[in-house]
Amino acid sequence: MERYKHLTLLHSNDMHGDFLAELIDDRLVGGVSLLSGYIGKVREEQPNTLYCVAGDMFRGSVIDSEYKGVSTIEIMNLLAPDVVTLGNHETDYGVAHLLFLEKCAKFPIINANLHVRSTGARLFQPYHITKIDGMKILSIGILTEDVIAETRKDELIGSLVDVGEAVEEIGRICNAYNAVDIDLTVLLTHIGFEEDKKLAARLDPAWGVDLIIGGHSHTLLTEPAVVNGIPIVQAGTGTDQIGRFDITVDTELNCVKDYTWQTVPINADHCAPDPALEEMINDYKSETDRKYGRVVTRFRRRLTHPSRIQETSLGNLFADALKKSLGVDIMLLASGSIRTDGLGPVVLFGDLEETFPFDDAAYMINVTGDILRRMLLYMLRDEIFTGVHCEFYQFSRGLRAEYDRATHSFTSLTLDGEPVEDARRYTVGLQGYHFLNFEEIFRVPMKEIKALGAPRMIATSCKQVLEEYLSARRRLDARTGERIIIK
Repeated sequence: MERYKHLTLLHSNDMHGDFLAELIDDRLVGGVSLLSGYIGKVREEQPNTLYCVAGDMFRGSVIDSEYKGVSTIEIMNLLAPDVVTLGNHETDYGVAHLLFLEKCAKFPIINANLHVRSTGARLFQPYHITKIDGMKILSIGILTEDVIAETRKDELIGSLVDVGEAVEEIGRICNAYNAVDIDLTVLLTHIGFEEDKKLAARLDPAWGVDLIIGGHSHTLLTEPAVVNGIPIVQAGTGTDQIGRFDITVDTELNCVKDYTWQTVPINADHCAPDPALEEMINDYKSETDRKYGRVVTRFRRRLTHPSRIQETSLGNLFADALKKSLGVDIMLLASGSIRTDGLGPVVLFGDLEETFPFDDAAYMINVTGDILRRMLLYMLRDEIFTGVHCEFYQFSRGLRAEYDRATHSFTSLTLDGEPVEDARRYTVGLQGYHFLNFEEIFRVPMKEIKALGAPRMIATSCKQVLEEYLSARRRLDARTGERIIIK
């Protein structure tokens, strides 16, 4: 048997329903048709090719949300990945629906974290072994607590909750299957780039983990990060690029002899479209265009959301709309619930759906000024500015915070021009996900909130509230620079 063998490992992550190509500088960029064309070309040129996806196939497009992920599974079936791990957004339509979608998939979906709480039985196969040219490649799927908080709505579902427990699970699987002569071991994770590095540092080299292919933080790298001898990679987000390893595998020592890695742009210059996928995408698009092509409103100008960790004009508008409609003193709108970098000036229903795809309820809580200050100080901790995936919020009109990073304190915190008083009570609106995960997100005990009055649901759909507000108004605008000032 030949000792050294070549393997091409292609990978995507956080595709988020990015199915359609865009025309940029007079050329088509991205989309699953061109992506499939590139993957098909590589598979033809390099028979030993493996394609994997590190989570978050779902959310981000009306084609996905209209069919609750069924359309995404059908599209992915044509794309034909060899193995996919779960991301946090795979649970957005509910765990029961996810199990149905898994049955529709013609590719393996792996996850070592989710289990039935009462029995400990795993919901998914935790690993997959791919056999190719006499080699055996072991892939293990990993999530941790921060990215599966959605499952807390289901009391029957449990999870491994931290990196330490994930390390134990990896060791258990590697120990169990190394005996079957695994040539290459790949962790498919959806925990974020910084967490991947922590995970790699804690892995026992004897377990033989060779690569970590990650997702969740949407990190676009120029070269792998190597921790504990393990290359860690991610390929940004969407379908505008794909990650590519070219690996020489030592089949006697069962390890990587050498490798190269790069991100490859997906565009019409070197990717031919896939006719079958093109036809399927066009069929879905014609259906959704009929429903989602109506005009909701028109802004004065295009409003943008270029970053999750700064005040944005689109975030300000949405936060103001929810505050006025829900009648709270303050609306804290999650930056991550806005999924595009801008909207308008003409706002179609489909544009709004793609920009704000999550349909959470809205909850009102009572806080004191002291609690509000602690919540916002935790939101603005140093970690948020270092690329770690953390929750950040857009403030509704009237709330203004001047924050000094050097002293980790507010030089000013006001509401409607008046200082926020520690003992005074305020009502705060939160989306359902953020209310259900309040203690982890804000590091304030829920018992302190309940002592000030029972939290209550004040709307069953933030999306409907937002759509109604926008459709009743024209020429809306929003500015930045007056709500979150960071020194």
